[in-house]
This record gives sequence, C-alpha cells and structure tokens, in this order.
Amino acid sequence: MDNIFDLLQNQMTPEVIGALSKQIRADESTTASAAQGAISAIVGALSKNASSPEGAGGLLSALDRDHDGSVLNDIMGLVSGAGVSTSKSTNGLGILSHLLGGKTNNVISALSQGTNLNFMQIASLLTSLAPIVMGSLGKAKQENVVSQNNVFDFLNNSMKQAAPQRKELSFFEKLLDQDGDGNTMDDVAGMGMKLLGNFLNRK
Repeated sequence: MDNIFDLLQNQMTPEVIGALSKQIRADESTTASAAQGAISAIVGALSKNASSPEGAGGLLSALDRDHDGSVLNDIMGLVSGAGVSTSKSTNGLGILSHLLGGKTNNVISALSQGTNLNFMQIASLLTSLAPIVMGSLGKAKQENVVSQNNVFDFLNNSMKQAAPQRKELSFFEKLLDQDGDGNTMDDVAGMGMKLLGNFLNRK
C-alpha cells in the first residue's frame, strides 16, 4: 500500500455510500462526490499537520493511542451510528477539531457550495469520514508502511499520486493554507467555487 487514497477507496463500498446517503439524506451520486471531496480535505489537513517534526510526532502518537485501524472492521456500524462509542477512534468531531481547527467551517462551506449539500449535511459527512481516514492511516502504521520518519512523505506522495484524478486536492491545499481569519470564503469565491463544483460532480 503506497497511497492512502487507494486504501480509502476500498473502504468506500456501495454499501457504505448508501449508508452515508441515508444518514445525510442525499442521493448516492451526490454523496459519493461529496465524500471524495471530504476525504481529500481530511488527507490534505493530515499532510499539512505532518509537515513538521513536531506535527509528525503528534500524529504518530495519536495513531498509537487512538487509531489502530480496528475501526475499519465495522465501517457500516460506524456510518450508520450503530455501536458508535465515545472512543477517540470514532470521535469524528474531535478529529476534525484537531486537524482543521479554525478552518473547519471554511472547509464545510467550500464543500457545501461545491456539492449543493447544506452545511449540516457536509458536517455530518466529514464527521463520519474522519475516523475512517484516521483508521486507514493507523492501519498503514500497524503494517509498518508509515513511521514518524516517513509519514509526511507518505501523505504528500499520496496527494501527488492522486492529484490527476482528484483535481480538488489543489483547491483544498490552498484553502488549508489560508490564515484562518474568517475571510477565506471571500478569497475562494466565484470561479474557484464553480471549479470545485465541477471537480466534485465529475463521474
């Protein structure tokens, strides 16, 4: 496994997309497109956070402590809400707060405008997907694919390899690089949002 998106793609089965679509009350095609954008945003945030030695160390500690990949054993239970506990491994809100911080609302707003799903639908989707992304990275660590020495390279290379198929990656990289002053959406409005919508709605 040399690309986290490949592992995540394997998790996004028709059954999982169906469960997510029921959860957010959207059609499966729209849900699948929005999920792709949401995953790209989360992986982009992980890569950004792991770009410093301190960030990489903190990420690996979180994987050791809370995300060993076992959440992948029951993804249907996770996305349907059955059996979800207060464990940090399934605490999507906590994961998003840590990864995105003050940019969370901006990411949600960008995905909302790009997919025509409302703010709460995107927030719910991100909350469900965050534990799956962390679990996938944790599984990679358990299999000795990533370590503190290479986690940034793994995530960064994953993004580079996926970029031709996931055009929205560059958009979210720019979005995550904003200063978090609350004016991000002004900076990426207009044509940028139209382009994001086109990327996410491609089949």
